Amino acid sequence: MSVQQIVEAFASKGSKLTEATFRKYVQMGLLPRSVRVGRKGQRRGSQGLYPPTTVRQIDHVRRLMTQGFTMEEIQKEFLFVRGDIAALERQLDRVYEALAGAVGDHDAGAEADPVVDAAVVEVHQLGDELLAKLEAVEKRLTMRARMARAAV
Repeated sequence: MSVQQIVEAFASKGSKLTEATFRKYVQMGLLPRSVRVGRKGQRRGSQGLYPPTTVRQIDHVRRLMTQGFTMEEIQKEFLFVRGDIAALERQLDRVYEALAGAVGDHDAGAEADPVVDAAVVEVHQLGDELLAKLEAVEKRLTMRARMARAAV
């Protein structure tokens, strides 16, 4: 999604989000940096695109702010790796697709390799476990920061 699409998504819900605010969140590390994608045609430059999960991250930052957290507290106390975890998940999906394609590309006369098939299944399971554990760690650290704030 482009910055304009994200701003429009908030506007359609009746919530104001300016490009300047969006860019401030990115500069502070509360949102992931864009991925530059070239535009079709000569000399048309590139455009920064953000994952759709960025909208949820902005909602999360705003919720924390309504709970009384400042931007600096949010930046220091909350672990914002959700975007990185989502990016890792997308990258793993691409790897799984490539592996599935390579396994499926054997010649029609060739037999399937059960060792490779089992390894691909195992790798997929390990990737799922890794993602689940990373999400659990993030949630636990976020909860710990909230509890520390509540105790003050």
